[in-house]
Amino acid sequence: MATKQPADGRQLRWNRHNEERREQILDAALESLEDAGPGVDVHVQEIAERAGLSRTVVYRHFDDRADLDRAVRAEILDRLWAALIPEVTLDGTIPEIAERIVSTYVGWTVAHPALHRFAESDSSQGEEDPLQEGLARIAGQVADLITTAIDLLGLEPSEDERAAVDPLVFGLVGAVFAAVRRWMSRPERTPPAPVFVSMVTESAWHLLEGFGRRLGIVLDPDQRVEDLLAAAGQTT
Repeated sequence: MATKQPADGRQLRWNRHNEERREQILDAALESLEDAGPGVDVHVQEIAERAGLSRTVVYRHFDDRADLDRAVRAEILDRLWAALIPEVTLDGTIPEIAERIVSTYVGWTVAHPALHRFAESDSSQGEEDPLQEGLARIAGQVADLITTAIDLLGLEPSEDERAAVDPLVFGLVGAVFAAVRRWMSRPERTPPAPVFVSMVTESAWHLLEGFGRRLGIVLDPDQRVEDLLAAAGQTT
C-alpha cells in the first residue's frame, strides 16, 4: 500500500493537469471564435497560439479537428444551458415565464453570435448531438413543470393527454429555438430583439393556453403560477 500511494497521487495530479490544459484550449477556442465573428473558420494553430501552446500539444488532448470541434460545441452549449436552465421555474405568470426563457436565449445569442453559429453548425454525422441533447434537457424540465402543475391542480387528464405533454413541449421548445436560429441567421435582424421576444412569447402562450383548455382549465395570463397552485391547494 505504501508504494502505491505516490503513484495514485501523481496520477491525480496528472489528470488534473490534463483537465486544466483541456479547459485552457477550449477557452482559447471560444475566444478565437468570438474575435473572428460568425461563420469565420478558426485554425488550430490560432487556437494553440492563443492558449500559449504548440499545435502538437493541442492534439495530445484531442484526437483530431473533428474531436476538438465537438468539444468546443459541447462547451458552448454547456454555457448556454447554464444561462437558460435557472430560468425554467414556476416563478411569475405563464407569459412571464415564457418571456424569461425566450429573452435569455435571445440575449445570449445576440451577445455571442459566433458561438451560436458554431454550436448549431453540427457536422457530427449521426454521432451524439449536444444541441439536441440540450434541447431535450430543457424540454424535459419544462414538461416536468407542466406535469407537476397538472398534479397540483388536481386535473385528471386522459392517458393520451398526459402522454402528449412530452412531445408537445419538445415541439414547442424546438420551435422557439428554431425561430431564434432563423432570426439570427438573417442578414438584418428584424424585427428588433424586444419585439421578436414578445412575438415568440405570445405564440408560446397561445399554445400553452390551448393545451390548458383541453385539460379543462382556463389560464389567466395575469395570474402568477404560484398563486394559481396555492389556490388549488386550498380548494383541494
